[in-house]
Formats: sequence, structure tokens, C-alpha cells
Amino acid sequence: MNPYAKLTFFLSLMLGTTITISSNHWVMAWTGLEINTLAIIPLISKSHHPRAIEAAIKYFLVQAAASTLLLFSSMINAWHTGQWDITQLNHPTSSLLMTTAIAMKLGLVPFHFWFPEVLQGSPLTSALLLSTVMKLPPITILFLTSHSLHPTLLTTMAIASAALGGWMGLNQTQIRKILAFSSISHLGWMSIILIYNPKLALVAFYLYCIMTSAIFLTLNATKSLKLSMMMTSWTKTPALNTTLMMTLLSLAGLPPLTGFLPKWAIIQELSKQEMVTSATTIAILSLLGLFFYLRLAYYSTITLPPNPTNHMKLWHTSKPASTLIATLSSMSILLLPLSPMTLALI
Repeated sequence: MNPYAKLTFFLSLMLGTTITISSNHWVMAWTGLEINTLAIIPLISKSHHPRAIEAAIKYFLVQAAASTLLLFSSMINAWHTGQWDITQLNHPTSSLLMTTAIAMKLGLVPFHFWFPEVLQGSPLTSALLLSTVMKLPPITILFLTSHSLHPTLLTTMAIASAALGGWMGLNQTQIRKILAFSSISHLGWMSIILIYNPKLALVAFYLYCIMTSAIFLTLNATKSLKLSMMMTSWTKTPALNTTLMMTLLSLAGLPPLTGFLPKWAIIQELSKQEMVTSATTIAILSLLGLFFYLRLAYYSTITLPPNPTNHMKLWHTSKPASTLIATLSSMSILLLPLSPMTLALI
């Protein structure tokens, strides 16, 4: 892809995200979401592979439908209340439609079908953007309208997302699909706490972005797309793969790593809200995800030769790892001691 075209698309992506997260008017928020969608589609389809083109078309159709539903919801709310302000989502039908539209944009159950397929057809860098940056504007809209959302609907979708994200990831061999179901599961954790403590949902999202970015950038450096390729990548960069194992365990939510912080805080907040059943259910469902995280961690470093794989071992290189990967991996592993300060701020 032409560097100038790529720069234009990345700047458009930043512009669309900035417009949405800083707007008070529904039409401006919708405009930012549309700019985002149009900017990411060329980045998904840049390899000109049939699977990438298919992923781009699927993404466009789903996002266009979700944006239309969002605009329709805001128009109904404006018709009944005379308000275009995002925080004034007072009409029940508008609130229901808005929750549905944002769930489609994020890939929450039962609107999750497009997300694993699109991620599987995208290059690793585009998959990283889809898993992190593209989820920020919808999460922000949910944050701004959290006081008007339907608690039972959101809790049901959250628990279903945690269950399906863990269950469907069990038999996957493609790493991008595994990370897609991981994203759906983590979105369930964010959604269940959104109404009761929106700031905590944002903290969980930021920490998820840090850990996922570290994993995607590491996979991009080792060129690992499948579990069988991951088994031989340790010969190329042993230290990076060891760090990847720790980051994967952090994403699974194991103490004393960073990923334990949001789950710990969310379970604590749900207990304060007397939602012990929901907290217990979502905590048990996270054990499903733990299985495939442990399998990924096992394949990344612990498997020793001879390996049952047809892939040739890669040459060990002395090329230094990226500073960005090192920084994100360190943050993904070592931020748990900051939890008292984090919880005090929210």
C-alpha cells in the first residue's frame, strides 16, 4: 500500500475516533463512527486476498447496519424529547435500539458472528486496530449513556458474551480467531459493570488494549498465525516468546499479573451491588477462556523439540525487539501493584 494512502487512512481513523469521543451531538458521534468505518476498510483489504476482501465486505455491512440503527435510535429520542444531546437518552425504545446498535458495533453476543471472521481475514496490524482502537468510540457512547441503559439486557448480553467467548475459543487453532473470542469474552466483563461503575469499565478496556496490543505486536514480529507456527517461533526469538507467555497469562487474568486487576475490581464492585450470582457466574465462565490461554502459553514456550509440526524452525536472529513491544509487555505484566491507586481514582 502507498505510504501516503496508509497515512491518510490512519489520520482518518484518529480523526473519526476523536470526533466521536469528544462530541455531545448524536449526528457528530454518528459522523465519527462512519469516518472510522471508511478508514479501516482499506486497511483490512490491503492484501487483496479473497479472504481479506470478504472480511472487509462483512465488516462494512455490519457496521453500516449498526450506524443506521444508532441514527434511527437518536432520531426517535430527539422526536420524543427534543434533545440531540448524547447524555439525554431518555426514551425507552431509543435506549433499547441504542444498546443493540452498540452491541453490533462491539461484537457482543448475539451480534458477534461477524467479529471472528473479520479478524481472521485481516492482517495482524488491522486486526489489532479492530480489537482496540475501533472499540473505543462505541465504548465511549456506552459510557456516556450508561445511566439510561437497560440493566437486565446488558447483564444478559455480558454473561452470554463471557460464556460464548470462552466456549467457542476452545477448539480453535487460528490465533486471530482465538483472540477474537477472547475479545468477546472481555467485552462481557466490561459490559456487566458498565451501568454500576462506568469508570471501572473504561479502566478494564484500557488494560485490555495494552495486553492485546502487546500480544498482536509480538505475533506480528514472530509471524505466527496458527498454533503450529507458534510451536516453532521460540527458535527465532526465545526472549520475546517468554514475554508472550507471561502476557497471555496476564490476559487470562491470573495473579499477580496486570490482567487480574480489572477482574478483581469488577467482581468486588458486583458484590457491592448485591449481584453475587452474576459475579460468580462470570467468574466461573472465565475459566473456559483460561484453558485456551494456557494452551497458547504452552505452545509459545514450553513445547520442546521434536514438535509434531510440518513447519520448519526459524533461524535465531539477534535483531533487537521493538521498544514499543517491550513497553507494552512490561505494562501487561507488572501493573498490579498500582491497583490501590487505580481503585482509589475510580
